[in-house]
Amino acid sequence: MARICEICQRKAVVGNSRSHSNIASKRTMSINLQSKKIGNERMTICTSCIKSINKEKSKA
Repeated sequence: MARICEICQRKAVVGNSRSHSNIASKRTMSINLQSKKIGNERMTICTSCIKSINKEKSKA
């Protein structure tokens, strides 16, 4: 299973890890994915989407 948010389709991005001598080596920065039950379906969604869903629930 890919580490992708099922709602917003966000995924890991690639960047550089810099050492003390400024040598660059590739690294991936993953998003914070959580397993959450929405309705009757279990989804893997990012925490920013969970925050947005909770905001909408509190408004209604």
